[in-house]
Amino acid sequence: MQYGEAATCAQWIRSSRRVAVLSGAGLSTKAGIQDFRGPQGLYRTLGISDPERIFDIDHFFRNPGFFFRFHREFLDLLDRVQPTGAHRFFARLEEEGVLSGIVTQNIDGLHQKAGSRNVLEIHGGVRGNTCTGCGARYDLATFRELLAAAEVPRCPRCGGIVKPDIVFFGEGVQALGACQALMEEADLLFVVGSSLVVTPAALLPSACPGRIVVVNKGEISFSYLPRNRVSLHAEEDLDTFFQRVEKAYDSPEEEAPDSPI
Repeated sequence: MQYGEAATCAQWIRSSRRVAVLSGAGLSTKAGIQDFRGPQGLYRTLGISDPERIFDIDHFFRNPGFFFRFHREFLDLLDRVQPTGAHRFFARLEEEGVLSGIVTQNIDGLHQKAGSRNVLEIHGGVRGNTCTGCGARYDLATFRELLAAAEVPRCPRCGGIVKPDIVFFGEGVQALGACQALMEEADLLFVVGSSLVVTPAALLPSACPGRIVVVNKGEISFSYLPRNRVSLHAEEDLDTFFQRVEKAYDSPEEEAPDSPI
């Protein structure tokens, strides 16, 4: 990416009143969370031959231990990873009142770990946990105590299975209305690390009436987001991209000319 493009993005951020972000798996990969299905992913390292059942809600209730075997390893992995520079930049923009919110397809909680507060987890996440029997809520620290005490974590109140607030196949996505509203109110949207394949998340960017910047090193589907709606498409390393954008954001004297887009 040319520095002029970074400066243009920085200028767009400074001139915007409501910046929003849609983040996908590519952002987590940069933090060190490998694709579950990849050669170094948890499915391979755990020897799981039928991974599609891990996040199947019917299979979860038939054999919860199958999921929790995976989930223990995933939580241990999350202990070892840290937010990327892009995560921290988004948190900074929110702190400065520029970024209004983040919709993430990721379940890892790295946006919150970086300091972001208004994070909508459309596929749920690991930070909250709910008893499938009585609905009691447990934070991550308490849940980990329950998980350490038994193969399947049980609710101290009713004995029900305590399930992470991850959206499984067969369950509805979370906060879809709030996600849609965030897009509709944004005058600048960054789509970061998402291939825009999985719905309904892939449908959200087209609701943004403002500029849309797509940043993803892999392939992007334009089935739900028309190419002519994209103001800038950067096929580049996410951290490199946002390091340059942040540098330009901090150096307004080096601003690019107004973009005709």
